Amino acid sequence: MRDDIVIVGGGQAALSCAARLREGGHQGAVVMIGAEPWLPYQRPPLSKAYLLGKTEAGRLGLRAPEFFDTQRIAVRTGTRVHRIDRAERAVELADGERLEYGRLVLATGSRARTLPETVAGGLDGVFTLRGIDDAERLRAALADAGRVLVVGGGYIGLEVAAIAAQTGRAVTVVEQTDRLLRRVACAQTAAAVGALHGAHGVDVRTGASLARLLGDGSRVRAAVLDDGSTVAADLVLVGIGGIANDDLAAAAGLAVDGGILVDASCRTSDPAIFAAGDCAVFPFAGRRVRLESVQNAVDQGIAVADALLGRDVAYAPVPWFWSDQYDAKLQSVGLALDYDRVIPVAAARAGGWAFWYFRAGTAVAVDTINDARTHMAARRLFASGAALSPDHLLSSQFDLMQYVRADARAAS
Repeated sequence: MRDDIVIVGGGQAALSCAARLREGGHQGAVVMIGAEPWLPYQRPPLSKAYLLGKTEAGRLGLRAPEFFDTQRIAVRTGTRVHRIDRAERAVELADGERLEYGRLVLATGSRARTLPETVAGGLDGVFTLRGIDDAERLRAALADAGRVLVVGGGYIGLEVAAIAAQTGRAVTVVEQTDRLLRRVACAQTAAAVGALHGAHGVDVRTGASLARLLGDGSRVRAAVLDDGSTVAADLVLVGIGGIANDDLAAAAGLAVDGGILVDASCRTSDPAIFAAGDCAVFPFAGRRVRLESVQNAVDQGIAVADALLGRDVAYAPVPWFWSDQYDAKLQSVGLALDYDRVIPVAAARAGGWAFWYFRAGTAVAVDTINDARTHMAARRLFASGAALSPDHLLSSQFDLMQYVRADARAAS
């Protein structure tokens, strides 16, 4: 059997997998195929430091070019895979070239969801943000925009709103649900984030949907909301979620459902094909989830490599995320799913908070705002599997760091 491993994708999950394969002693060929013209790069700064002009594209690389040479990782940038031939164990590129594989990894990522054409109207000045090219176009457009409309109250949209407000633009955020961060955070976290934006002059409108955009010629100039009101805008950022890039897998007959379905070892319905990162739907806490985060991309890429090396174990991550908005750092650990109670705890640092999520009396997640100490302790807590109850948090004598240390000592 061929020992060559082909990785479709050029992002964080693909790099993590490729690097781990070499670290683990894989001797066969490792080929990464990425559609973008860049070596693997960091995406989180695109909606933060990059938009502010504090960093440039050349500084976003995850590894120096020499790394790929020394590790014998062949990277095909600017190259698209047209189809997977499972019977012959080969991928066919857009130009007709075929590459055979012993095993295949799909790290195809996700793409930004866009507005329906009936709403967008084909107007210029409407942006999404997913890659470097998107960020470059958005940064250039921001320089000439005085009024910015953000459609969607998730993290990407709110980060762009913060950048625009910080740099003197008039900003409106429109979110169709009843509050910000509906899919990922509790009402208390959403309220704190909303207050932060309000303090910086952002007009946050929840329970409002975009009906259509209006243009002056080909350029967007305003938006009409579902209540008939109009919002002036020279630039529109659409942040309404992502869609898994599972088309290639679906066309090859692999099982997909809002992403590529994998088992606990990241195998698809074809045992020779694995998936990792934004495109993968995997079992977690009794359900199937798809995560778009750096942590998941890195850790799942490693899990796939370990499985390819014959060391597969059930992928059981401790999910964590972060968002920088103004001078606030929002950090989350765990997934806020099916929680029945939230307990807020003020941080030692003035203005800092932690919002703990509980399900049936056990902590399952926490959001922190300017409370890095609690965030790091929570990551250790959830990784250890230790239980934390509301009674712990509500006790005036409780110290989270001491509790985590005591649990670590007991485990050893």
